[in-house]
Amino acid sequence: MKAAGSELGWLTWPNEEGWEVVQTVVNGSLLYTYSVCNVASDTEQDNWLRTTFIQRRPDVSRISVELRFVVRDCNSFGGSSPSCRETFGLYLGETDTDVGTNFRKSQFRKIATVAPDEVTANRGGGRAELRVNVETKSIGPLSRRGFYLAFQDLGGCVALLGLRVFYTTCPATMRSLAAFPEQVASGALAEVEGTCVKDAVVVGEAAPRMYCTAEGEWVVPVGQCLCRAGYQAVGDACKACEPGYYKSTDSSQPCEVCPENTKPPGRGALLCPCMQGFFRAPTDPDSAPCSSLPSPPQNLVYTPLLTAGSLQLSWRPPADTGGRSDITYSVACEHCEGGLCSLCGGRVRFEPAQTTLKDPEVVVSELEPHVNYTFTVEAQSGVSQFSRKRATASVTTMEITFHVQVRNGLNPFCIHVFGVKTSCLILSAIASHENPYILISKAESVISAIIQWASCKQGQTLPIYFTEKLLPLKTYIDPHTYEDPCSAVLKFASEIHPSHITKQKVIGAGEFGEVYRGSLKIPGRCEVAVAIKTLKPGYTEKQRQDFLSEASIMGQFSHKNIIRLEGVVTKFKDAMIITEYMENGALDQYLRLVGMLNGIAAGMKYLSDMNYVHRDLAARNVLVNGKLECKVSDFGLSRVLEDYPEGTYTTTGGKIPIRWTAPEAIAYRKFTSASDVWSFGIVIWEVMSFGERPYWDMSNHEVMKSINEGFRLPAPMGCPSAVNQLMLQCWMQDRSKRPRFVDIVNLLEKLLRNPESLSAIASIDPRVSIRLPSTSGSDGAPIRSVNEWLESIKMAQYRETFALAGIKTMEQVLCLKIDDIGNIGVRLPGHQKRIAYSILGLQDPTATLDLFAV
Repeated sequence: MKAAGSELGWLTWPNEEGWEVVQTVVNGSLLYTYSVCNVASDTEQDNWLRTTFIQRRPDVSRISVELRFVVRDCNSFGGSSPSCRETFGLYLGETDTDVGTNFRKSQFRKIATVAPDEVTANRGGGRAELRVNVETKSIGPLSRRGFYLAFQDLGGCVALLGLRVFYTTCPATMRSLAAFPEQVASGALAEVEGTCVKDAVVVGEAAPRMYCTAEGEWVVPVGQCLCRAGYQAVGDACKACEPGYYKSTDSSQPCEVCPENTKPPGRGALLCPCMQGFFRAPTDPDSAPCSSLPSPPQNLVYTPLLTAGSLQLSWRPPADTGGRSDITYSVACEHCEGGLCSLCGGRVRFEPAQTTLKDPEVVVSELEPHVNYTFTVEAQSGVSQFSRKRATASVTTMEITFHVQVRNGLNPFCIHVFGVKTSCLILSAIASHENPYILISKAESVISAIIQWASCKQGQTLPIYFTEKLLPLKTYIDPHTYEDPCSAVLKFASEIHPSHITKQKVIGAGEFGEVYRGSLKIPGRCEVAVAIKTLKPGYTEKQRQDFLSEASIMGQFSHKNIIRLEGVVTKFKDAMIITEYMENGALDQYLRLVGMLNGIAAGMKYLSDMNYVHRDLAARNVLVNGKLECKVSDFGLSRVLEDYPEGTYTTTGGKIPIRWTAPEAIAYRKFTSASDVWSFGIVIWEVMSFGERPYWDMSNHEVMKSINEGFRLPAPMGCPSAVNQLMLQCWMQDRSKRPRFVDIVNLLEKLLRNPESLSAIASIDPRVSIRLPSTSGSDGAPIRSVNEWLESIKMAQYRETFALAGIKTMEQVLCLKIDDIGNIGVRLPGHQKRIAYSILGLQDPTATLDLFAV
């Protein structure tokens, strides 16, 4: 080969009649070009032009090659050369060393065939106007230290005007307080990690990053840097906060002026310290001004209330709140005797609370008579903990005894003397100008008394005129109509001292707290077993009144099928309701039939005769004693009706037990004895289905929709037809067509007198699907053990029974018959049927159940 072009040193091959340096004028400029034009030759052309060795930068894996060239139109040669070409080839040869003039075609691989966008042709026989083409090719990836470029001519007329070899970079830049270095572009997006500038920190766990494109552009910034606390962003740098300014967090926010009541800090401050006598609460942000302690409460006074042993403390907020809005109050109580003072202890009650009060008032109750109390109210804020000073105000109650003379009263009670804490308290509790009538108790009667009002002056007498009027005991009196609910409790329930009560074991939980089994031993009476309802800690005064109102209701009833109230505990901190103990618990846990239903119906007839609606009749609210007597209980939702049997009670809120409630009570919240009859029908179904859940797994919405569409619960397995008919009558849509409780009692008594009437078993509607127990565990896996199966059907109490009978595998379980279940020790009929029910489902979950074979 020979060197072509003394300056470039490019090589040509072959040596003769190939590429050569030619001086050409292009667009008025004199240029040196590499040209080849052997189109008229009869021999096959294969002419090569190779560049000098080009060294690759280590971090560059892809280059771009820009070619400027001219190609003559083959038609310019008159068609005398059929092998004329208008293209040429671009080749690459990689190598780690400069091979000098050594040239082998096998060292090169083809990159592209270069074709012009425009060809140069003769114009009217004159000189041709050159058409310069520019073509850029991307080459990569490259891996060797350097490379050669080569151009192959196969019979064209080509002039190579220029060659530019280059690579692309994304330039060094700053973005979001992060510096990104120069990045060489590659064929794909290249992720580049940035570095935070001085006094800046990374947001989150990952450093900021951007992506460099093949075109040399930065895209998709992710993450950022923020100036650290005490610094703010100024341009692309972080500068310290000036004196009198601060910045407490790593953020993009600027430095802020120090808030009020703070000392100005130096440069780069994270916060501004409080001045002496001023503080910040732990929950205050650093931007909050420092605040001082509040001043004492103003105008603290006490006002006696209607309830004996109760008063209200009230005061005005502090004149100076210290610049804070989180003022709360705490109340301390002391009682003093003979110059010695001590804390009141836990017996005195504060409503709504004794500490952290937000409103400037509190009701104090359970105060002892003939005792002077001192109450201290302290105003507190979020910064009170930082100082020993206390902002307090105190007031002391004084005992005053008044004498009230009663004239023309019932013999032998001509004169009555009352010792009370201020006569205003007792007189306002008795009567007022608007309502001078009261009810007081005398032996077994209820006496209506008319009194005259007198002003509260010490030593003044009050004439009271009594007239006796007996009211029928059968009439129910709603305790919610009493101005003071506590007086209703004392009227209808006996107070029991806690020392007479012994708690033994928790047997359940009610709406207000736990229920205990225990004993009651009152002096002069035999010890009896009792159920003890308690009030959970942290109750409000309203919850306490609602809790005790149930005692006010139960205390008015006396029937063998209504739970009997023994008494209450109200004068001590822990309020309790004491009832007779029912050994066998709730009816929904005990399986008996028509005789027990008759007892429930008799109890409900008694309540209905008293113009009273229960609203929550369900098996769970019926208790069973040792003699298997059923007694209706749980009067938390109960209300009195009007003074006629078909009266209604309308409620505007509260929870409704959907599965037991009549449709009109759900839709319009109108409760009558007829709605209790509907609930009694559900109780019948619970008893006859041996404690099955009404409507099974249906949601409350599905239950309501189904009832409105005419669906009624199907007859339970083995249910007598007469009992099933009674259920359906209780579930009549028109409440006027439902039987009354007196009718239900008569019917059940008739069935009991004629047992043969219970022999006919109700037929089953085949359109109603019978829900079989699941054949798998809660996670959907097949049941593999006997114990797992018993737990899934809530019969885990028989695990030992099955084990002692030698039944240890599910294969043995599947072979059991109804007689086998009874023989191994399952005595209760309902449990026998539940187990047999499940076995049938395990044998064939899709089978149709023969109810009478079980």
